[in-house]
Amino acid sequence: MTDPVIEIRNLHKSYSALEVLKGVDVTAPAGHVVSLIGSSGSGKSTLLRCANLLEDSQEGDVIFCGEPVVWKGTGLHRHPGDHAQMIRIRTNLSMVFQQFNLWSHMTILQNVMEAPLTVLKRDRAEVEASARAYLDKVGIGDKCDVYPAQLSGGQQQRAAIARALCMEPKALLFDEPTSALDPELEQEVVKVIKDLAAEGRTMLVVTHDMRMARDISDHVVFLHQGLIEEEGPPEAVFDAPQSERLRGFLSVTQSA
Repeated sequence: MTDPVIEIRNLHKSYSALEVLKGVDVTAPAGHVVSLIGSSGSGKSTLLRCANLLEDSQEGDVIFCGEPVVWKGTGLHRHPGDHAQMIRIRTNLSMVFQQFNLWSHMTILQNVMEAPLTVLKRDRAEVEASARAYLDKVGIGDKCDVYPAQLSGGQQQRAAIARALCMEPKALLFDEPTSALDPELEQEVVKVIKDLAAEGRTMLVVTHDMRMARDISDHVVFLHQGLIEEEGPPEAVFDAPQSERLRGFLSVTQSA
């Protein structure tokens, strides 16, 4: 196994009295795709947001490229204690959200260029060339000068993926990237994600799409009520599930 980009050890996350994650361990090695599956409320998206430090966890370790996150405080008062480290980690873990989160007042090209220019302070000409190349890569190079409202949902999500790629991250985090899309548009985005997986990009993917999870993943993690119920390579998880809970979950999702 290659060196991990993301390691999560014994992670606990609560919202007041509600414990959402109850001690979770997940590792995403460099060049591998790890998919998180499970019912709504199982903690998948919360785990992803904790990995990117968008949410504070109360216990456990988050380690990025061998570097543990420095924490300050304890329990519900715990938060990252090194601001520069937090920014460095976030800029190296590009997140693609369910709802696209594109800026409506900017063209697609401007959306993709904004973070590399303002956060990374990269050269404008270099960023524009990179942004155009990534928009070509996701199949919407001809949409550079239009605004998000003029695109379909599938095109907007592909623009969001190009925006994430333009940060040149060490890993991509996908939070239900296709669940807001109609089936036809969903396949446009699935194809892009499959292509990225085939390139050997490190990805942590929360998804309801079991076919995509099976096709792209090196490792699949099934979460149930804040704990890992079962995990393993996709052929083991999908073809020979060991737990009754996972068998029930797959039976429901595959018959839907």
